[in-house]
Amino acid sequence: MFRLWHDDNGTHGMAMKPNISRRDCLTTLSGLFCLTSAHAALSGTSDDARFPQRSITLMVPWPAGGSTDLSMRILAQEASKQLRQNIVIENKPGAGGTMAMAPLQIARPDGYTLAQLPQPVFHIAHTQKVLWDPVRDTTPIIQISGYTFGIVVPINSPFRTVADVLNWARAHPGELTVGSNGIGTTPHTAMEELMDQQGLSYTHIPYKGTTEQMVAVASSQLMVGVNSTGFAPFVESGRLRLLATFGEQRSKRWPYAPTMKELGLGIVAMSPYGIVGPRGLPALVVRMLHDAFKFAMSEPSHLNEIAKYDQELNYQGSEDYGKTMRETFAAERRHVERMAQKPVVN
Repeated sequence: MFRLWHDDNGTHGMAMKPNISRRDCLTTLSGLFCLTSAHAALSGTSDDARFPQRSITLMVPWPAGGSTDLSMRILAQEASKQLRQNIVIENKPGAGGTMAMAPLQIARPDGYTLAQLPQPVFHIAHTQKVLWDPVRDTTPIIQISGYTFGIVVPINSPFRTVADVLNWARAHPGELTVGSNGIGTTPHTAMEELMDQQGLSYTHIPYKGTTEQMVAVASSQLMVGVNSTGFAPFVESGRLRLLATFGEQRSKRWPYAPTMKELGLGIVAMSPYGIVGPRGLPALVVRMLHDAFKFAMSEPSHLNEIAKYDQELNYQGSEDYGKTMRETFAAERRHVERMAQKPVVN
């Protein structure tokens, strides 16, 4: 049979040995397998190093055709070029942007199932009974951008300022209808904070996505809409009126609209988002995905798309993004506990 040998310099080889037995064969094959595995690990030919070998699914927890969906599709297309594999968008709308969390939790940690992680998951995990944890059950890959939020009304609405809206709500308790893109989303919690601050009640109507909600406002089915700047096409086409935004500073795109902070209402609401994988993603896979999406996010096609919604890049690498996620989760818990001590207004 073949006998394995090695010398003090680490050289190894095989020599012929007579009287071959079945046991000797198995022992020799086992040794060859170990040597092959060790060589593969040293030469970087593991499965992780060959990632990806097939298409990747990126779950987007918003309806197709909305601002987030469109920008994520372009981002995925650009990242696909770097990875040399398709990244397929799978829409998971509903439940305030949390519908991707359950399937992500049970997905294999191999890099082939990813999800866009919106801000509401950190809030809803403290207000509803869910089986997932946005920090424990995910692997942070990269933070991409964030949203600018605003208050819009139909173009023929008598409301021309935020003060008009608040005064009407004060005179008609509980009758003001306000839509958001879901219970527990940033627009919803921002409106809750505003109305609680003012001691007012209203009727909240959640929608699955921005487009559906904006159509409802433009057609006067809703009196007020609070959402991300996916409302841009409706404002620019003259179907909606923008009353104010929730940023730290005025929007470069709509400089005429004051911020809620400027109005003395003291509310600033931002909603950064990123991409995560299941818990336990190998470090090499995380790095490859991070690098592909980092390149893609700065491509002109992606920058031009998010600019349509008054967004800018808000990059964080995997480690920093993970730290931000932990801090956000803790901050949302404190916010929920504080709000729970106050009377519910709707």
